[in-house]
Amino acid sequence: MRKFITTLSNIWKIEDLRVRITNTLLFLLIYRIGSFVVLPGVIYGTLNTQNGTAGLLGLLNMFAGGSFSRASIFALGVMPYISASIVVQLLGIAVPYFTKLQKEGESGRNKLNQWTRYLTIAITAVQAIAYVRTQVQPGQISPELGVGLFHIIAVFILTAGTLFVMWLGEKITDKGIGNGISLIIMVGIIAQLPGAFGSEFVNRTNGHGGLFTFIVEILALIGVVMFTILIVQGTRKIGVQYAKRIVGNKQYGGVRQYIPLKVNAAGVMPIIFAQALMFIPAYIPQLFPSSASNPVVMAFADYSSWEHNLLFGIFIIVFTYFYTAITINPNQMADDMKKNGGFIPGVKPGRTTAEFIDGVISKITLPGSIFLAIIAVIPPFATKIGISQVFARFFGGTSLIILVGVVLDTLQQIESHLLMRHYDGLMKTGRITGRTSVPTSAGSSPPVI
Repeated sequence: MRKFITTLSNIWKIEDLRVRITNTLLFLLIYRIGSFVVLPGVIYGTLNTQNGTAGLLGLLNMFAGGSFSRASIFALGVMPYISASIVVQLLGIAVPYFTKLQKEGESGRNKLNQWTRYLTIAITAVQAIAYVRTQVQPGQISPELGVGLFHIIAVFILTAGTLFVMWLGEKITDKGIGNGISLIIMVGIIAQLPGAFGSEFVNRTNGHGGLFTFIVEILALIGVVMFTILIVQGTRKIGVQYAKRIVGNKQYGGVRQYIPLKVNAAGVMPIIFAQALMFIPAYIPQLFPSSASNPVVMAFADYSSWEHNLLFGIFIIVFTYFYTAITINPNQMADDMKKNGGFIPGVKPGRTTAEFIDGVISKITLPGSIFLAIIAVIPPFATKIGISQVFARFFGGTSLIILVGVVLDTLQQIESHLLMRHYDGLMKTGRITGRTSVPTSAGSSPPVI
């Protein structure tokens, strides 16, 4: 406890870190206040905040911090921006123009970010039209405004709201601590946590299993959290030997270090990407009412169906490989190692080293992506054994992975600030990693989301 208090004191002593944390909290406070601002023209007393909170729409409401069910100006959250980022990154593989931009460094990333913003506007506009047509009924609209005028105003405000949230996320990344967009999603999820625990406790203590069952659920949740942390933090260390060099009277090199390749190098992004795509089946029946009678469409739109979860798991595995491939460049890692006089024992420098690193990444990414997919699809099966759907979303699944991933990522960034100024870090392994490892990520990274 004393060490924890000392660490907090050290964080407050570092001006840059103190300002970044303060900025982050202020930006997140602005977002939370805006999530309670209802669209103009909506009669709030007529809204049913429990409507549209089941299935995939319930997950969207959770990611938006409850804004979706409250008809807030931030009702669509940041999911349109994430969807746009997915499309732009896929275009970077299929379209030569976008591939060229990815290789142009900072100027190319700025252009890709601009394309992402333009696409975000288009996607948000489409989703805003679907939202006002399906989630806000005519009886909930002020008669003085009228349905037609309300729809026009609401579409503009929802689009502007998503762009503002996107801007907040970018400001948190630049001026705060951690990944802004991920933190905004995490705050939305945490906002739903007290209500989920409370409803599950009341449900169990009122005769549906009793207090003992609730305690067992909490213990099982802790076990899933621990397993998730192991997946997020697990690494495969590759030993690197550096040749000895004598410059004047000093000797350089001759030490053995390692490359810590993460089992889940992609972090939380595959879950967010896959979840964004899984919202599409839920919107199809709303945009095309005739498709509601199609059993295939309804099966994939059903949050608890095996078809939906199978596709969700496949998307997670694919996006894990995809995101790992664009964030880790084995060729550049091998080149940097060769320039610094480093080599992997038993492996020839250059191309052979790059192939060896790429092979190791492929091998560890497969089990990592599978375990990630398993954790993500736990909630639907948890509901089948009696756990309420709201609480089940924290019982593993997307919500838990996002919470664990974002919290650990933010703590690691704070850890880096502390270690650079020779303070003790928050985590025991941070100091070791910071002093003895070499970078695992090389090459241009995608737009921050």
